Amino acid sequence: MGADNMKVLHDEDIDESILRDKTIAVIGYGAQGEAQANCLADSNIKVVVGVREGGKSWEKAKKSGFEVLPIDKAAEKGDIVHILLPDEIQPDIYEKQIKQHMKAGKTLGFSHGFNICFKRIVPPPDVDVIMVAPKAPGTEERKAYLEGFGVPGLVAVKQNASGKAREVALAMTKAMHWTKAGILECTFEQETYEDLFGEQCVLCGGLVELMKNGFEVLVEAGYPPEMAYFECVHEMKLIVDLIWQGGIKRMAEVISNTAEYGMWSVGHKIIGSEVKERMKEALKRVENGEFAKEWVEEYQRGTPFLKASREEIGKHQVETVGAEIRKLFAPLAFSEK
Repeated sequence: MGADNMKVLHDEDIDESILRDKTIAVIGYGAQGEAQANCLADSNIKVVVGVREGGKSWEKAKKSGFEVLPIDKAAEKGDIVHILLPDEIQPDIYEKQIKQHMKAGKTLGFSHGFNICFKRIVPPPDVDVIMVAPKAPGTEERKAYLEGFGVPGLVAVKQNASGKAREVALAMTKAMHWTKAGILECTFEQETYEDLFGEQCVLCGGLVELMKNGFEVLVEAGYPPEMAYFECVHEMKLIVDLIWQGGIKRMAEVISNTAEYGMWSVGHKIIGSEVKERMKEALKRVENGEFAKEWVEEYQRGTPFLKASREEIGKHQVETVGAEIRKLFAPLAFSEK
């Protein structure tokens, strides 16, 4: 679906009243669970929170004023069971604690389509299956709500047994104020495949490797690592902020003519057709399920590669030097709260 065909939906396009007699069971109280539960509750939607008994999330949700229940009890009580747990643990919890409570007429909700797309969760045919996906981390989502605005989001419907699945999904986005920014409708597959591709090739994987390799080239050539960190990591935020505010063209107008000429004359030689071909291969592996299979197997083994990678980057010079550089900017650092 091209951008020209996608209508952006706002407050005036959506009726929130369909939620007024429903209870939403938010399963999980991590960054997204906390943000979405609180935004829904502040919009006078009845919310219960389902988490493991006795854990930090249980106490945290209690302190926020929610009725907190074991996951199976929350799933039983909710008309809409909205699963906001990490992808890798959702299937096991669904099978053991949620599945038996997904009766006809209920709605199963997600904020990422991974487990539905790759059939790790297969809901019964007589329930609605929807996705409401904010295009922002939970902290920013909640902050925007409290400021009277919202973050953009996506809505998708996989099963529409009741005939009202779309209306329920859109009403949830309006209650969380995402419609103040704008909502796009898509499919579960579009959201999942684009999200995984973006994370791997651009936003996380691609960006980290680009910064790390740039840092290494300068340091190996004899340049001070502190300067290399400033050039290849620290200033990345400044450039991305300019693009976020006004697009690539605006960023090009703000940087120096020398920087802009270098951008157009050299950048495509570094990130060129060979990289694009490898990106296409990564997208194929997402679409055909190879990446999902690999990730599930990694999780089932106890995530050895993931743990080793975290340890390795922690020891890398770009991180040890960066830790010292970031201390200089401590007063400007983002709050973790």
